[in-house]
Amino acid sequence: MSATPTMPLPPPEFSRPFDTGILGRKAVQLTASAEECAALAQRFDLVRVDHLTADIVLDRTDRGISLIGIMDAAWVQACAVSGEDLAQAVKSPVDLLYVREQPGQPLEEIELESGDCDLMPLEGPVIDIGEAMAQSLGLSINPYATGPKAKQARTRAGILDESAVGAFAGLAALKDKLGG
Repeated sequence: MSATPTMPLPPPEFSRPFDTGILGRKAVQLTASAEECAALAQRFDLVRVDHLTADIVLDRTDRGISLIGIMDAAWVQACAVSGEDLAQAVKSPVDLLYVREQPGQPLEEIELESGDCDLMPLEGPVIDIGEAMAQSLGLSINPYATGPKAKQARTRAGILDESAVGAFAGLAALKDKLGG
């Protein structure tokens, strides 16, 4: 039986590798180029990414490598209902901790509070903080974002706005149709 060949992973769209072996406390500013923004837009199925920047402080701690800072991004995505262009932006804190897995002991799954950092596996001496920011961008995107024309599009499609008539109005109408 032969092993199925694996496809190599495509290179990250926004890559900024750092060698953790020589890392002390280091402040880093990241800015995605126009080409990187276009590639990120394609990756996340966006109309475009206008900008992605981050001000990050990397530091070695007793638990691993901490990455703390602020990510600032703006993009345009299609409204989930009408398809119209919808401008979005986020300026959010980033708090990651890269920790090395111990052999035979995968990273523990723990419940994080809103103020806790996210745990990332530290595999080898290099971390890619550009990819970490790309993933943070992906988590910031609301796939169900709607714009000002969404209500009109729903009306044209015959979809009731349940928030305007009550959550159980549809069930009441169905009950009336069924003669109940």
